[in-house]
Amino acid sequence: MGSKTQKTKDGQGSGSGKGADALLGDGAVPAVVESIVGRTGAKGEVTQVKARILQGFDKGKVMRRNVKGPVRTKDVLMLRETQIEARRIRSKYSKGAA
Repeated sequence: MGSKTQKTKDGQGSGSGKGADALLGDGAVPAVVESIVGRTGAKGEVTQVKARILQGFDKGKVMRRNVKGPVRTKDVLMLRETQIEARRIRSKYSKGAA
């Protein structure tokens, strides 16, 4: 008969699994909200913002992102990735049209 010891993978902590480390992650990058562009989504539940990346490869880059939930200017977002930018909101009406 073989031994009944459990094999564990190297580099994994005991227990937590998907805790705060998985949520923030090593790849999470902070970005500060500079301006709110507008609302989008089928019911207007998503806010499109312009955010400036604070750390990482794209430090200083301003990009357009979609945010679900309450957001204000000067809020800090933790982004999982900084390569993909949200599409512009296309409005049916132009600002100058009467």
